[in-house]
Amino acid sequence: MKRTMTTLSCLLLLAATPYALASDSHEHGNGEHGHDSHEEEINLDAMDDHPEGDHDHESEGHGEKGHKEAGHKEGGHDHGAGGHEEGGAIELDARSIKAAGIQLATVKMQPYSAEITAPGEVRLNAYHTSHITPRIAGQITARHARLGDTVKQGQPLVTLSSIEMAEAQGTLLVAQQEWQRVKKMGRNVVSARRYAEADIGRAQAQARVRAFGMTQKQVDALLRTPDPALAIGTFDLLSPQAGTVISDEFVLGEVAEPGRQLLTVTDESSVWVEAHLAPADAVLATPGAAAQVRLEQVSGQTVSLPGTVTQVQHQVDEATRTFPVRIRVNNLADTLHPGMFVEVAIQGRQTEDALLIPEDAVQRQGTELVVFVEEGSGRYERREVQTGVPQNGLIPVHSGLTAGERVVSAGAFALLSELAKAGFEVHNH
Repeated sequence: MKRTMTTLSCLLLLAATPYALASDSHEHGNGEHGHDSHEEEINLDAMDDHPEGDHDHESEGHGEKGHKEAGHKEGGHDHGAGGHEEGGAIELDARSIKAAGIQLATVKMQPYSAEITAPGEVRLNAYHTSHITPRIAGQITARHARLGDTVKQGQPLVTLSSIEMAEAQGTLLVAQQEWQRVKKMGRNVVSARRYAEADIGRAQAQARVRAFGMTQKQVDALLRTPDPALAIGTFDLLSPQAGTVISDEFVLGEVAEPGRQLLTVTDESSVWVEAHLAPADAVLATPGAAAQVRLEQVSGQTVSLPGTVTQVQHQVDEATRTFPVRIRVNNLADTLHPGMFVEVAIQGRQTEDALLIPEDAVQRQGTELVVFVEEGSGRYERREVQTGVPQNGLIPVHSGLTAGERVVSAGAFALLSELAKAGFEVHNH
């Protein structure tokens, strides 16, 4: 009977044990370490699937520390194709490198000419521009060209009527008749004085009408038909060059005084851009230096046109205390027009050695400029750099790199994106 009671007591104690364990677990679950106990039970259950060497490592992970150790591998996060390290490095396998289009470039010390940038304004090329003005007072009787028209050299632009021209034309016709008579009589009949006076009078009369605005061709046409009725003072102002009419500030019937600018004709295939450089930059710009003129269009796109420095003035502008620099630009596509504001980049003459890398290797992360340096096969380290002004696809690096290192020249943006996915934060120094 005693043995039977003892056996019954043991059975009752065993039956009560799960309840006690459940109560303890419930009490801990309401406490601070309830979540850890749950994780510990899960880890313990999973231990059966791990070798004995990993069993102790997994069982030591509790709370936040255990979560980090369980989710990391030695050397970085486990992201399948690649891993990230705390210092901003990233590792990729061969397949991921190919997918990202990673290409490398060696950092080299190379000659570098500093690029000078400054604002500029488009101006007329004065060597390809003509102002049409009368030399004597005359009334405008006809217009032969309008604003925006393309004209040829020698094309009539306006017709004027002038009393002074009429008198000069009449004098020319009389002098021409006298010369023809004397010349026909010959030197043996007339005196040498009269012969010379007739010749000089004809030449002076021609010079006068030429000075008033008639061309030699117009003069010859008048002399071929020496009719006094043609000496009415009417003559045309012709275009001295081919180009486009960009101004026509006159109205029919008005009397234009000598020197009055009636039209402007210019060849817009070549324009000037005037930039103003600080004294320290002006000494680096020389005639013949290459330049780029950049214009931001309404669409937001930037058009870049090549140019050449033709003149660096030696006198400082009193208002801006800068040196004006003139740049000639081929404008065959009619992109630039006088009065436009542009940005100018001039190739400086001072050449120095600098560490140069491809411009695409530099990425912006927050307020920092960074590159990725190859530290080993498939391993790339994020590196902060300080750079200069890019030129011809290359950019000088003032700090952060040394010669001989290899940087990611293509695919750097993909690496930057991978770091962003891993939650890598920019450190503000």
